Amino acid sequence: MCSLEEEALLRLEEVFSATLARVNSLVLLPLLETTPEPSDPQGRECLRLLQRLHRSSQRLWEVTEESLHSLRERLCHQDTVGLESLLLLQHAERIVQVHVEYIESYTSCVVVQAFQKAAKKRREFWRGQRKALWQLLPGVSSEASVGTALAQALREPLAHHVQQYVLLLLSLGDTAAELHRTRELVVHAATLFGNLQSFLRQALDQALATQALWHSLSSRLRDVLCTPARRLLQDSQDVPVTVAPLRAERVLLFDDALVLLQGHSVHTFDLKLVWVDPGQDGCTFHLLTPEEELSFCSKAPQDRVVWQWKVTQAVCQALRGKKDFPVLEADLEPSEPPTCRCMAYTFRAEGRLCQATYEGEWCRGRPHGSWESRGPESRRALPRGTLKWPDGRNHVGNFCQGLEHGFGIRLVPQGPEDRFDCYKCHWREGRMCGYGICEYGTDEVYKGYFQAGLRHGFGVLASAPRAPQPCKYTGHWERGQRSGYGVEEDSARGERYIGMWQADQRHGPGVMVTQAGVCYQGTFQADKMVGPGILLSEDDSLYEGTFTRDLTLVGKGKVTFPNGFTLEGSFSSGAGKGLHTQGVLDTAAFPPDPSSTRKRQLGVGAFPVESHWQGVYGPFRDFVSAGCPGDEQEALLGFHVQNSRELRKSQEYLCCERTQPEPCADRMEGILDELLLHREPRALRECLRKALSNSLHPLGKLLRMLMLTFQATYAGIGANKHLQALAQEEVKQHARELWAAYRGLLQVALQRKGQAPEEDEDTETRDLQVHGLVLPLMLPSFYSELFTLYLLLHEMEDSLYSQGIANLSLFPDTKLLEFLDVQKHLWPLKDLTLTTNQRLSLVRNKCFLSATECLQKIITTVDPREKLEVLERTYGEIEATVSRVLGREHKLPMDDLLPLLIYVVSRARIQHLGAEIHLIRDMMDPIHTGGLCDFLLTALESCYEHIQKEDMRLHRFAGRWDPREPW
Repeated sequence: MCSLEEEALLRLEEVFSATLARVNSLVLLPLLETTPEPSDPQGRECLRLLQRLHRSSQRLWEVTEESLHSLRERLCHQDTVGLESLLLLQHAERIVQVHVEYIESYTSCVVVQAFQKAAKKRREFWRGQRKALWQLLPGVSSEASVGTALAQALREPLAHHVQQYVLLLLSLGDTAAELHRTRELVVHAATLFGNLQSFLRQALDQALATQALWHSLSSRLRDVLCTPARRLLQDSQDVPVTVAPLRAERVLLFDDALVLLQGHSVHTFDLKLVWVDPGQDGCTFHLLTPEEELSFCSKAPQDRVVWQWKVTQAVCQALRGKKDFPVLEADLEPSEPPTCRCMAYTFRAEGRLCQATYEGEWCRGRPHGSWESRGPESRRALPRGTLKWPDGRNHVGNFCQGLEHGFGIRLVPQGPEDRFDCYKCHWREGRMCGYGICEYGTDEVYKGYFQAGLRHGFGVLASAPRAPQPCKYTGHWERGQRSGYGVEEDSARGERYIGMWQADQRHGPGVMVTQAGVCYQGTFQADKMVGPGILLSEDDSLYEGTFTRDLTLVGKGKVTFPNGFTLEGSFSSGAGKGLHTQGVLDTAAFPPDPSSTRKRQLGVGAFPVESHWQGVYGPFRDFVSAGCPGDEQEALLGFHVQNSRELRKSQEYLCCERTQPEPCADRMEGILDELLLHREPRALRECLRKALSNSLHPLGKLLRMLMLTFQATYAGIGANKHLQALAQEEVKQHARELWAAYRGLLQVALQRKGQAPEEDEDTETRDLQVHGLVLPLMLPSFYSELFTLYLLLHEMEDSLYSQGIANLSLFPDTKLLEFLDVQKHLWPLKDLTLTTNQRLSLVRNKCFLSATECLQKIITTVDPREKLEVLERTYGEIEATVSRVLGREHKLPMDDLLPLLIYVVSRARIQHLGAEIHLIRDMMDPIHTGGLCDFLLTALESCYEHIQKEDMRLHRFAGRWDPREPW
């Protein structure tokens, strides 16, 4: 049987549906039909609000009809249909939401007095409708205005209907069946409509208070502040409060903004960017905004509580994007708004951010957000903070307390040709600091370190390859200027300067290398060479004396020619007149050793190799001494970033899609753990090899920066034989620094694990590790440029050697063994297998074949240690062959070994053997000094020199030898 409450609900829905239909026909439709399209903005706004109210009323009528239909179905089929089938219970949230939309539409009309304005425009029409209108509202006084009557006609039926809903649902809950699910639905619906009743009452109060506020303000302020959706929450005229430092005359808290009125000035603060900071005393609290910090003070503590509570609630509501339901609870404990928010804001105050728009994360009134601190999902959804200025500047990156801090990219427009300066840098407190890459609109590119927004530390500045005057500087910077040790390459003039700089000019000791092979060394001042210096020509002629500022010989000097002659006197030159000299030519001096003449080297004594690249070593030392913080790894050691210039102005580029497989802190922790696990010699070698080959490892990054400096100094124009010693010493210094870097990382790893640090190494132990472990691992990175210098330095020797090899290759094996005075009982003739019509005297490249093939492997490696091992195995193959020939084990004395080794070397035909020998000698581990490897290398050097001097003997021997003569 149907309950009385259900029948009452049915009658209530029927009456409300009929009332809505009457209100629609008697009020809403006439309002819309009798309101012509106005020409003023306010009139158009009122019409838009009335149209919105009409649509809300239609949806409210439709949902009432649906509820009525479900009630009738229940009454007709009460035996089969349960109470929970009622739309009022099953979809209570949707029904309440429709009511809320109607209430919001209605209150917006109330705020701007849309009913009064509409009635005023068609006063005569509504006078004729007075009787019908008053029939809807029997309780309304006939003295009420038409506008008031219209407002009540659209409000009172709804208020009465919601009140009856609450009463009937509460009664239905008491009489409902004991089914738990049904009772839950009824109680839930009663609660929702109870809150709706409270919401309606509070929304009407706010709308009336807001309407009264607009009447109290001047028309200018009303035009600035009035919007239909805005509601007044608190007025300082009702609850007094003062605000510093603005000293506002009146404070208005709306549901979307805080407004301070100060004379004719209006200060508006978006609540989404307002943070409430409780004060220390009972009468003050603070509001933090992007550009102001406001102090709210009241004489009574309870007034401060009201303002703080209402502001906090309003901020929460603004961030949620919808009004609270109900609007304000009776509980005085508001929910806490989040400290971090993502919003957009345009700065107005004068300063560097004036008119700039920031979009991104905020914290306590300041842009604040870090890419690394977010998870993978938020990284994809929310890039980072973005700053955009009206002049076209853009900055995307990390922020800390309102300043650019961490990695960021900035685009700065340059000129009207749509060209940009692009800065991909690390920032600290708003200025570039740490490693960065800057691509300028002039097509110049700088890669290096910054400090306080200026180039500072190591960096490379290169012009475009096709620039009219291409130039590249690799070296140290101070406060934006080239200072300290650096290398500049001027491709247009075909010159490279290696040396000291000061205030963007060459200043101090330096070396100038030209493309023509001429080298200068001396002291530079204000970009010019002054005082005494050295000039070395490509043919090894040496000038020692003074120069003019344009590097021409002038004054007293001395020239030493390659043949040992010297010319000492006074030199001068004029335009187009060549070089003039008055002096003494000495031809009586003994000819110098040609090898010593060719090995004159520059730069070694001018500036210590330890001071060359402190701008590279320094940041790494600072990084290690700071404990290897992961968040500073990129700023100190460089980073990886997309390097496509076509993407410079695209959004993908601004979002900076860098290759970052894992957070830096986690990666650094793994690197340090790896070092602790591999400390045994064999494991350490493999660990260092992997580290140096990994561009993301600190040691790998350091090695690549050192490679860059080495190529900038010794490749191209800098490939000059007179720089070989300087390059060799620089490579060894890099090996020492890399070992020190490894030791520093290891100490940090031990410290993090709470283990005792290792004791400092003595010099001998350090040198053994450097030459035996680090140098072989890092040498391949420098080998190409370094070996080129050895080739140039020993070019003449290698040319004589090649000619000697060519002459010796004319001999068959037996004749060559005879020529080299190899004892005949050592000849491996029994190893030779003759074919038809072949004689022993004509066999080539068969004797000591295993030793020859072994020696040829010396060019397959760059490691000096492995080259010495090849030489040692070659010696072993020679002895093994001799022992087989003699039928017993035999140790070769030097007199027997040397001619056999010459034979093997001549048959191996190794190109540039002189360069190979000297590189091995210079770079080998000192532990081999005085041992077998040293002895064999000395023997190889003797073979090399012997082959160079065999030319005349070969011709005499060849004249006595007839190839047709049988052995």
